[in-house]
Amino acid sequence: MCELYSKRDTLGLRKKHIGPSCKVFFASDPIKIVRAQRQYMFDENGEQYLDCINNVAHVGHCHPGVVKAALKQMELLNTNSRFLHDNIVEYAKRLSATLPEKLSVCYFTNSGSEANDLALRLARQFRGHQDVITLDHAYHGHLSSLIEISPYKFQKGKDVKKEFVHVAPTPDTYRGKYREDHADSASAYADEVKKIIEDAHNSGRKIAAFIAESMQSCGGQIIPPAGYFQKVAEYVHGAGGVFIADEVQVGFGRVGKHFWSFQMYGEDFVPDIVTMGKPMGNGHPVACVVTTKEIAEAFSSSGMEYFNTYGGNPVSCAVGLAVLDIIENEDLQGNAKRVGNYLTELLKKQKAKHTLIGDISEELDRLWVKFFFTSRRGIGLFIGIDLVKDHLKRTPATAEAQHIIYKMKEKRVLLSADGPHRNVLKIKPPMCFTEEDAKFMVDQLDRILTVLEEAMGTKTESVTSENTPCKTKMLKEAHIELLRDSTTDSKENPSRKRNGMCTDTHSLLSKRLKT
Repeated sequence: MCELYSKRDTLGLRKKHIGPSCKVFFASDPIKIVRAQRQYMFDENGEQYLDCINNVAHVGHCHPGVVKAALKQMELLNTNSRFLHDNIVEYAKRLSATLPEKLSVCYFTNSGSEANDLALRLARQFRGHQDVITLDHAYHGHLSSLIEISPYKFQKGKDVKKEFVHVAPTPDTYRGKYREDHADSASAYADEVKKIIEDAHNSGRKIAAFIAESMQSCGGQIIPPAGYFQKVAEYVHGAGGVFIADEVQVGFGRVGKHFWSFQMYGEDFVPDIVTMGKPMGNGHPVACVVTTKEIAEAFSSSGMEYFNTYGGNPVSCAVGLAVLDIIENEDLQGNAKRVGNYLTELLKKQKAKHTLIGDISEELDRLWVKFFFTSRRGIGLFIGIDLVKDHLKRTPATAEAQHIIYKMKEKRVLLSADGPHRNVLKIKPPMCFTEEDAKFMVDQLDRILTVLEEAMGTKTESVTSENTPCKTKMLKEAHIELLRDSTTDSKENPSRKRNGMCTDTHSLLSKRLKT
């Protein structure tokens, strides 16, 4: 494999020349990826990893159809959108055909962040209002205008919430304010938005927009309860605002049953503005805002021209058209539904199989970690696994989640953890992910959970039969040691390449668990 530098030198140069706030996956032992194909990535030693992280490579890493389309157009022309060219209008026509009829006007940008920033401009120009309602734990991009409306970011830093930003509770029926036992959680969460609007009006402020991902990603793969978005849209429209659906991470067929995630909530819900990004170029920088004719005309009436030098350039649009063709020709939306359903069933079996999951004694819940899989954490090929220490209290298992993603990396499966407590395992692979891949991933997860269960079973027998402070302390110390090993032993390599890799996942950890 051709490399400019050794892994050690690459790390050194990155530390010297790349900003320290630019993080890498698996920071204690990062992977150096030198090539990728479809749903697999390869390091400098040729080791193959199953990619369950990269929703950006939507139709698969380095898809030949995308590469060919980009190369062909680059050999002919690449210029800005002030010149007439067929690619931009063909792409706009094709995108619009996938959306409800009223969403027909496109603005092309280079990133999801640019798209969301432009969406805010459109919303504010529409009625002359300024305030934005966003969801707690939301993330909409890295521009200053978007950090301001992204609690996922500004609540972690020193930034103070701006007076024009209003944060509504995340409509999470598992961990949120109104849970699955509430008689009408959709209305209860929507009423929180209604109250925000009323309070804003009482303070002399006016709402420009409500913005939300159709399924909250960084917030922990949250699917709102049925009817929530419809009620919110009603309240926001009544206040003269617009509804912005952020489909940057969850669009283009990823949910399986529908092309756009917002379509899951019924035909009676249609956003006023839809933003899209990451997947539409399969890694090439292209993004888009689609809105109504009325909103677009109001934006134009300001007299300010909108021009984005490379937004909608011929190469980007050729790539975007190729991605749409591949989704259709390879039935990747259908694949997301089939494989997503299969993966969900496998995870349900894990819940039924593992003694750490389900109804166990209250005492055991207090003393050890329990993992709980919940159906509210995704659909299609966008799934989350919420890890908790205590089923009743739903205490987030943050350290355990980190332990698992490092152990999965050792098995050559790439996962990440996210959510407000960093305890939700995120599964969002390229759309060519297969049932074989799903089984392989779950098998590795199964073995890791089994190791944890065996450690718990060995220790908890003595705890339950001899419930003394000394035994309880031993259990906690063993647990802490196991989690510590998740990073200190990250250089161990118990497996080789896929199809012959991961032949013995239990023996590696058994030495540590005997101590």
